[in-house]
Amino acid sequence: MTIMSDNWIAKKAKEDKIIEPFESSQVRKGKISFGLSSYGYDARVADEFKIFTNVNNALVDPKDFNNEGFVERQADTCIIPPNSFVLARTVEYFRIPRDVLVVCLGKSTYARCGIIVNVTPLEPEWEGHVTLEFSNTSPLPAKIYANEGACQFLFFRGEEPPRQSYADKKGKYMKQKGVTLPRL
Repeated sequence: MTIMSDNWIAKKAKEDKIIEPFESSQVRKGKISFGLSSYGYDARVADEFKIFTNVNNALVDPKDFNNEGFVERQADTCIIPPNSFVLARTVEYFRIPRDVLVVCLGKSTYARCGIIVNVTPLEPEWEGHVTLEFSNTSPLPAKIYANEGACQFLFFRGEEPPRQSYADKKGKYMKQKGVTLPRL
């Protein structure tokens, strides 16, 4: 498996629209950086948030997920309660090639504040907005900023295409738009 460079990412973004919208360089001025980097792409968090709260004593059950545990907000910033989490999505829409697996890591700016970004790998031929989970591991409220950098996606090309892609198996999160909750 080979990690793909900024040259490959830019070419695929232009030719195959693997990332839309696409920022061809790092944007920083007064913002948490986003855009193309040496061996990855720093994606932005959109302004749609689902903030976890336990006001209704909801149980978190991945097989029977109850939306009552969330408060929905659309805003330029989001406050994550202490020791809690927020679901959000990327501004960017991704289309992953058949021979590529994408891994996501959180931005160091957030990690240094105790805010952890979690994303499962983007499988070959998956497409959609990526649902992001921001965990506030600190005992204090934490702020995240919409339309600014949230995480970095690293593109790994396999030596050969997989026997079965995400599209082939008709994955349940294919072409998701907006913040997507767990599905069974």
